[in-house]
Amino acid sequence: MNRIYLITVLILCISCTSEKKYTPRDITGVSVTPLMEDSMSVRAIEIMPSGTLWFADDRGRYGYFRYGGQMVIDSVTYDTIVPHFRAIASNGRDVFMLGIGNPALLYKVNEKDEPELVYREHHEKVFYDAMTFWNEREGIAMGDPTSDCLSVLITRNGGNTWSKVPCEKLPPVKEGEAAFAASNTNIAVSGNRTWIVSGGLRSRVFYSPDKGNTWEVYDTPVVQGEPTLGLYSVDFYDRHHGIAIGGDYTRPSDNTANKVVTTDGGKHWKLVAGKKPPGYRSCIQYIPGTQGKEVIAAGFEGISFSRNGGRSWKPVSKEGFYTIRFLNDSVAFAAGKGRIARLTLKQNKVIAP
Repeated sequence: MNRIYLITVLILCISCTSEKKYTPRDITGVSVTPLMEDSMSVRAIEIMPSGTLWFADDRGRYGYFRYGGQMVIDSVTYDTIVPHFRAIASNGRDVFMLGIGNPALLYKVNEKDEPELVYREHHEKVFYDAMTFWNEREGIAMGDPTSDCLSVLITRNGGNTWSKVPCEKLPPVKEGEAAFAASNTNIAVSGNRTWIVSGGLRSRVFYSPDKGNTWEVYDTPVVQGEPTLGLYSVDFYDRHHGIAIGGDYTRPSDNTANKVVTTDGGKHWKLVAGKKPPGYRSCIQYIPGTQGKEVIAAGFEGISFSRNGGRSWKPVSKEGFYTIRFLNDSVAFAAGKGRIARLTLKQNKVIAP
């Protein structure tokens, strides 16, 4: 018994020492390489496992860029309606594009097949904001309330069909509570867990521990109380550690109570970098491979960087983007008004912790 115990301890120690240690970096700027420039607005981008970047824009267009530069673009219409896409997600095989406005239109597409309409919803208040997948078969989309709860769509069959969750299974929204279709990052997932951020007159975090079967909701201390205030974007490094950002896009320099972090899976949120830049940002993402230390926040007024999990920030670019996704710890793709680009992080020599 003692021999087995010692062998187990030895294996665990070897595993610990073989884990890659994070060394803090000094990110000094961002190099921007345009991939596409046009009169468009792009808030929805997704990187496939192959490294291929997909996008969908406000003019019913969609397409992809293979890593290396090849570009393919097409478009879709529904009768005479041109979808305004603001959400995109992938299950690793197919890509799903979701538009705002009435009717809500959700398409499935891939590099080989034509777009297929897999969900349609008619309602005067319908307005979907974000979408993601837990795994290759199960995915979720969220939008503004059409009744007294958030609109939540779920698929359990790889995106072939989607069903709207009835309000009896969701926490009721407060008056004036909705969400922002700013960057397709209102939803974050980690394992089976899901977090959705709301904004407006109330800004809260809706949480599901079981891929959308049951839900709870938690208050946040962020600025709220007006239609343009609240959280716009959320990301989770693991099941416990998350970060969210927002503010007011009509007063983008205002940095009052617009950044929060959690260490208990979203039950409690703490303000960070209070009354310090950055102000409004529409997208926040942990940089992969940095153990939740390095974070990028992007918005139409520029890009900001934190190397301590959001406690302090510095500007690294004045280039404006709505949304950003990382390919690895040094390369990302970003999109915004009139362009899609590849971003490369610049850094000085490695700094001491």
